[in-house]
Amino acid sequence: MTVTPSAGPDDAIKRLLPWLVAVAFFMQSLDTTILNTAVPAIAKAMDVTPLSVKSVLASYTLSLAVFIPVSGWMADRFGTRAVFASAIGLFTFGSILCGLATDIDTLVACRVLQGAGGAMMTPVGRMTLARTYDKAELVKAMSFVAIPSLIGPMVGPVAGGLIVAYLHWSVVFFVNIPVGLLGLYFVRRHLPDYRESQTHPLDVAGLVMFGGGIALLSYVLEVFGENTLDVPQMLGLLALAAILLAGYGIRATRTAFPLLNLGLFRVRTFRAAVSGGFFTRLGLGGIPFLFPLLYQVGLGFSPVQSGLLVLPQAVASIGLKTLMPTILARLGYRTVLIANTIVVGLLIASFATVGADTPVWRIVVQAFILGFFTSMQYTSMNTLVYADVSGSQTSGASTIASTGQQLAISFGVAGASLIAAVFVPPGLHSHPAALIHGVQQAFLVLGAMTIVSAVVFMELKKDDGDAVSRHDGPHLEAES
Repeated sequence: MTVTPSAGPDDAIKRLLPWLVAVAFFMQSLDTTILNTAVPAIAKAMDVTPLSVKSVLASYTLSLAVFIPVSGWMADRFGTRAVFASAIGLFTFGSILCGLATDIDTLVACRVLQGAGGAMMTPVGRMTLARTYDKAELVKAMSFVAIPSLIGPMVGPVAGGLIVAYLHWSVVFFVNIPVGLLGLYFVRRHLPDYRESQTHPLDVAGLVMFGGGIALLSYVLEVFGENTLDVPQMLGLLALAAILLAGYGIRATRTAFPLLNLGLFRVRTFRAAVSGGFFTRLGLGGIPFLFPLLYQVGLGFSPVQSGLLVLPQAVASIGLKTLMPTILARLGYRTVLIANTIVVGLLIASFATVGADTPVWRIVVQAFILGFFTSMQYTSMNTLVYADVSGSQTSGASTIASTGQQLAISFGVAGASLIAAVFVPPGLHSHPAALIHGVQQAFLVLGAMTIVSAVVFMELKKDDGDAVSRHDGPHLEAES
């Protein structure tokens, strides 16, 4: 399958660009999905409970959320090619350090470094696509980019299972090295180099306030229920986080060049895509963390079997990508997002019925259906972000959207672990029956949260997003 952009002098680069961006997206998705499968093995090797390994996952996505806001400014200042290449290099270096870690605290610190590199990949990649393709071509370009990147979720769980079963958990990080080197080579040679002739000063104070606020908030979510902090300490940290975030909100409206351009939320389609996407991802974000715990610790499947049970989701996602432009063009964003969000929530809640007596074929069918509708959700939300923003606002829109996504995933992982822990008695976090019960309750809560998030998309109008999903030419039609 190929992306065929509008005719022009840069046709060759435009055909190659989705593949270049996909290399980085593939590396990130591969890293995350391999690590999810390895959670029980890491917990055993580092002598912690499986639920405690949430910090390894949440720290990475939190790091993304903290550092993503500067990605747009850096790309404008130093150029998309240099920033994208540097991001891949830092991510690869962080992966090596993660593989060498010997305790949970060191691994978390290395994941933060890895996340600092990963923070530049997704927003700069999307920004490059948005500046290269016109809006009528954007859905097709992003859908195409998602196909190679979805190979990561297909390969990751099975590869992670094989690595854990026959090698060592640290190898899950070392597989990033060849992919990173390949990405560096092609990005340095072929990625378009967009930059602004003049850039505004970086909002350092805003970065400290915003980053500090969300870091504290995420930390409280992670340690809640672990008795490492007493109630007054947690309330104090929550109050400090609220003050920092409120202070940033005030600063963003009064400074000429804020870290995050909150004025974009006046655009209805952008507001719905980012806000709705945030609340939807709170529910979806914890699912990849819960599945390996349910399958391996709860149901007793091997790491390889656990990886195979996750595989149907990725297969369904790839199958849908080529249909998304047609679905959006015929039904519109409002109809798709409201209905699909409710369906996704119901599907998440349906996994609360999975237990020790559930046949494998039913788990496979549920995972396949969930993957289909989750893919539709992500593609719809990600492309609606750019529906009504101007070219000069692309960088800011991409930065806010990516920050919100990673922040929601980080909170989703922490929240899923917290909900499961509430229903699992202390000392039984590795007991199969107790863990199954806790994970089932987490699925119910996350599903309900996702269903409620459909309310956000109701502010959309029937024709919102038409600039992206409908046009006169055949550019959105899938090509074989």
